Amino acid sequence: MRRNEYLDNEVKFLAGVGEVRGRLLGEEVGVRTLGNLLEYYPFRYIDRTRIYGIGEITEEGAEAGAYVQVRARVTGKNIVGAGRGARLVVGVADGTGVTEMVWFRGVKWAEKRLEVGREYVFFGRPHFFRGEFSMVHPEVEPVGGAGEGGGRERAGLQGVYHTTEKLTNAHLGTRGIYNLVGNLWELIEERGVRIEETLPKEMVEREGLMGRREALYNIHFPQSGEALKAAEHRLKFEELLGVQLDILGKKSGREARERGLAMPRVGENFGKFWEEKLPFQLTGAQKRVIKEIRADTVSGKQMNRLLQGDVGSGKTMVALVAMLLAADNGYQSLLMAPTEILARQHYASIMKMTEGLGLRVGILTGASKGAERKEAIEGASRNAGSDKKDNAKPRIDILIGTHALIEDGVEMANLGLVVIDEQHRFGVEQRARLWEKGRSVPHILVMTATPIPRTLAMTLYGDLEVSVIDELPPGRQPVRTYHKTDADRLAVWGFVRREVAKGRQVYVVYPLIKESEKMDYKDLHDGYESIVRDFPREEGYQVIAVHGKMRAEDKQAAMREFKEGGAQIMVATSVIEVGVDVPNATVMIIESAERFGLSQLHQLRGRVGRGGEQSHCILMSGQKLSKEARQRLRAMVETNDGFELAEMDLRLRGAGDMAGTQQSGIAWELKIADLGRDGQVIEAARRAAGEVLGRDPFLEAEENRLLAELRDKYTPKARADYSKIS
Repeated sequence: MRRNEYLDNEVKFLAGVGEVRGRLLGEEVGVRTLGNLLEYYPFRYIDRTRIYGIGEITEEGAEAGAYVQVRARVTGKNIVGAGRGARLVVGVADGTGVTEMVWFRGVKWAEKRLEVGREYVFFGRPHFFRGEFSMVHPEVEPVGGAGEGGGRERAGLQGVYHTTEKLTNAHLGTRGIYNLVGNLWELIEERGVRIEETLPKEMVEREGLMGRREALYNIHFPQSGEALKAAEHRLKFEELLGVQLDILGKKSGREARERGLAMPRVGENFGKFWEEKLPFQLTGAQKRVIKEIRADTVSGKQMNRLLQGDVGSGKTMVALVAMLLAADNGYQSLLMAPTEILARQHYASIMKMTEGLGLRVGILTGASKGAERKEAIEGASRNAGSDKKDNAKPRIDILIGTHALIEDGVEMANLGLVVIDEQHRFGVEQRARLWEKGRSVPHILVMTATPIPRTLAMTLYGDLEVSVIDELPPGRQPVRTYHKTDADRLAVWGFVRREVAKGRQVYVVYPLIKESEKMDYKDLHDGYESIVRDFPREEGYQVIAVHGKMRAEDKQAAMREFKEGGAQIMVATSVIEVGVDVPNATVMIIESAERFGLSQLHQLRGRVGRGGEQSHCILMSGQKLSKEARQRLRAMVETNDGFELAEMDLRLRGAGDMAGTQQSGIAWELKIADLGRDGQVIEAARRAAGEVLGRDPFLEAEENRLLAELRDKYTPKARADYSKIS
């Protein structure tokens, strides 16, 4: 980015930093230059205008984690203990009560600084013991003195900065960083340092944005609540505009560069399947998505489409129809799934549905050995018709597998369509290698059963077209969900016995495999033993266990036994979130449900309700729940709408946790914008980016030079090849 060279100076040259602190700032929080410090924004703000009386501060009235400020006189001080175990205890009093201020670090420094009989302002988080509060390592300013700020007037709203233990030990806690930023601003003003704009003047005026210099000042030292909001909006818009310019620019560049394979023919494979083999009437949503895919594949442009739909909504059927269209036009298809279990499940169902069509379906996973592996690799690379010459098996039309599909040596003779299931589980590099398996540019269909909120999809998958299946197939009933505690255990087991007596099957899911000393999660092994005691073999019950640490073949055998009805109860970890389809299973019990996120709870619930019978999901938890956990469980009970739950999950957990952005290789360095909470700003930035790119797709015009620089700043290295694969 263009900016005054002064801000490129190393932070160690700033007063109050020096060599040691400068190195620590770089290592701990990535602040290496003065410009980095200027863009190291507070993550929240505290009101320094209110003074509390000591007597006002009670454990019941204190907001969790909140900071308070008291004005009190030092009545005494005492160093307790010796050596490393020494601590300074300072007694203070105001007109409403008495309390103690405690230091475990910097004991001698604090002891010299505080004078008995003098009045100070103490600022910190109250800690309570037996109803009495104290403060540990509070910030201190003498009443009537210059204080730590070097004489600067204290802002009513003061920023709180992320810090670390090492920085705090070097006197660079949140207050120390605040003072450094203040020192920097004084120098900027004294030296007349220019802070360059990053947006064209016309855009700043059209969007009603605060200027960049003013925004940077008010983000650190807000002059009012309104000024802080305006500063936040300006800086968030700038970041998100850079991201959208990156995303939409790659999309337009790809569309200009890559011609799509033409698939105009609707032939025998599609026709026969549609007329004779379609196992059920498609929903209106499935038909709509098929039309969208069909329009893409005849448009002359490469399809890059994201297909969203809940578990059981029929995404695989839509993908199969797309693969049949590819086959009718002489092209092969790849379908990649994240697990062996899911890949084998896709293989079995697609083999069954395509029987009699004359298509050859292959499977290749990490467990494929011998003849299976050889047939898959040779069949995939075989040219159409070559089998007639050498009496070999026909060419594979649809190859299904796991990450084994991206291994060296796997080549497709005429790849036309790539389908990626549960795409968020694959990294960018893996998807890029899959792309290269063909000799031309294939169409791409990525599928996810994790509903993605619209604002998040606009960023994480902004260069894909989005389709949504928002209807369940005919005959499916919404799963009924209940929240129960351990006190309800006997009633829950009674319900399980009644369902098993009807011939139904049951999942019991635990969050961990082994017991944790730090967390009181239910333990799968203990749970399995308990369930076996309550449902003994001699009474006709068969209970099996499945978890992620089992050998692949053992896990596969257990899954197969359950699916074939050999066991009525499966005790599992969340390994079953993806990969097992048992229509006869009607009960999902999730132990320690408060430990799961909403998206995962919704995915697990989707494992039942896949047949025609009424299904049930029982969320088991302890009695004591946090406010957030209670919200999650209540939401699960009240709605089956995956998108509604995803929006709540996004608000509660944030975009990074929910979408697995690091795993997906999408790593924009956003310093202030929040993909989960800034939906309106995302929409405004996307609209502005689209308008500019519509006139100047590659930002080559001089008037868009600043925007080109902004785009380049927000083009992560991790996305270098993402334009090819979306």
